[in-house]
Amino acid sequence: MSDLPDPAHEDLPLPEPEGPGLFGDAPAAPPPTPAPAAPYRVLARKYRPQALDDLIGQEALVRVLRNAFARGRVHHAFLLTGVRGVGKTTTARIIARALNCVGVDGKGGPTADPCGTCPECVAIMADRHPDVVEMDAASNRGIDDVRELREALRFRPAQGRQKVFILDEVHMLTEQAFNALLKSLEEPPPSITFVLATTELRKVPVTIRSRCQTFALRRVPEERLGRHFARIAALEGAELEPDALAMLARAADGSVRDGLSLLDQAIALGEDGRVSAAQVRDMLGLADRFLVLDLLEAALRGDLPGALARLAEAHECGAEPLTVMQDLLEQVHLLTRFHAIPALKDDAALPEAERTRGAALAATLSVPVLARAWQMVLKGIEEVNAAPDRLAAAEMVLIRLAHVSEMPTPGDILKRLEGGGAAAGGGAPAPGPSPGGGPALRAVVNGPPVAAAAPQPAALAAPTEWRAVVALAHGVAPLLHAHLLHDVHPVRVEPPLLEVRVRPQAPRDLGAKLAALLEERTGRRWTVALSNAPGGPTLAEQAATAEAGRREMARAHPLVVAILEHFPGAAMEAVRDAATDAYGLKPAAAEEEPDDLPDFAPPDAEPAEFTEED
Repeated sequence: MSDLPDPAHEDLPLPEPEGPGLFGDAPAAPPPTPAPAAPYRVLARKYRPQALDDLIGQEALVRVLRNAFARGRVHHAFLLTGVRGVGKTTTARIIARALNCVGVDGKGGPTADPCGTCPECVAIMADRHPDVVEMDAASNRGIDDVRELREALRFRPAQGRQKVFILDEVHMLTEQAFNALLKSLEEPPPSITFVLATTELRKVPVTIRSRCQTFALRRVPEERLGRHFARIAALEGAELEPDALAMLARAADGSVRDGLSLLDQAIALGEDGRVSAAQVRDMLGLADRFLVLDLLEAALRGDLPGALARLAEAHECGAEPLTVMQDLLEQVHLLTRFHAIPALKDDAALPEAERTRGAALAATLSVPVLARAWQMVLKGIEEVNAAPDRLAAAEMVLIRLAHVSEMPTPGDILKRLEGGGAAAGGGAPAPGPSPGGGPALRAVVNGPPVAAAAPQPAALAAPTEWRAVVALAHGVAPLLHAHLLHDVHPVRVEPPLLEVRVRPQAPRDLGAKLAALLEERTGRRWTVALSNAPGGPTLAEQAATAEAGRREMARAHPLVVAILEHFPGAAMEAVRDAATDAYGLKPAAAEEEPDDLPDFAPPDAEPAEFTEED
């Protein structure tokens, strides 16, 4: 055999030496294999509450659940409602652990403080417990899905003490699915517990709500969120400025999960674990609080170039125009609150900018001016959100605010009109009692019609006029009252005789129903005769005629004329007279005027001069 190496095996690795080498050196150790890095967990999952005491801002819920477990009165169905990220699903999982926990020794029962170490608690926290079923109703919303769920109710728990079904976003179920779920919610097996969660409680049928114990999880206050975020940031080795924490808490809008997601992003911005308010402001696309106050002050002062310059500065810093408008709206609301609650300027929870400059600015503005600004900015937000160029739309909002800054409010214009000022167009007289001592007419401009109080005739009084007959049916027989109002012409009212002419569209038994009503309300028999005589106008026609007269009278009043001139587009919606009844008619005694009284003078007539002989 040849001693030469086999060319076919030249690439094979040499065998590892089994002992010391020829010169006694030990064999080289293989390099250590690096341990795989643990996957990063976002803060919202890492710091998810594991017990009832970990839930922040939900003291009422925690107290009720603790008492229920302590007294053995745990409901078989819970309905948790609230905005996103306040802890609905987390609470459902805590309830599932509380129902199935067996304690460290394996002999424990249902408790409000699950141990977290027993096999049941560990499996539920790891989302692998066979008896805790989570179903997303948004993607499993049909009746077939609910039927599968009902089929699962037939089986006893496979591992734990209680089988828990968690239905998230339950309002997304179809009507048929809700109906299929109804019976199971009402009478579930003793080993079954339902926990429903929704952000839209009003979309959940009342029949479902009535079978559940409902808990409304509240938005977490900004101050509480700020403290929570500061504690978590310290655990993560990060330090955020107080203003940065306040911005995150405000942007979270009461949602713990949303706030933790923002905190996660903010910590990634910092250098050496420090995060400044400016960095968070840029991340959120916010404008500086002082800049927003400068912008609002310039707009309300009428300084249009200054307002547009401040808006451009905010835009250059990365602030979105829509966010700037929302900040303006928030500032207008805060300034208005300063008027309602003067002690607010000493509230340490408010940022320094709002407490100092905001309070000073609020002192120079009236509530009507702020209310007008609120309406304009609120409308402007809708325009900015829908506009293709949001910056241009925001500039238009500021232009409008600056344009009306020197204009009086509607209340000021009315005061000038009533006082005969320049705005009244030549000094219109103030409204007051109508000449002759009669009641004054009041015009409602751009306001909803005000319904008069319902008549309340005496139950046993025999009506002597058609208006009183019709009033007897008000509130007692609505359909009969409507026909009496529109389809019946009175001919004669002489108790106990009533003669009327009925229009063809009225029901055939109207006379009999009216006679029965009169007998019931007055305690005596009536005769209702149907006549072919023309009779008087219907009560609805009388009311329309009276209303037309009042409108003509009001439209000619100088004050109304001045208002319509100074408010383009305004319309006179209704005219009411305090002396009229529910049908817009004056009492018969008021309509009959003595012949010896002079006619009413027009509103602008000069007072008459009387001599001693008069």
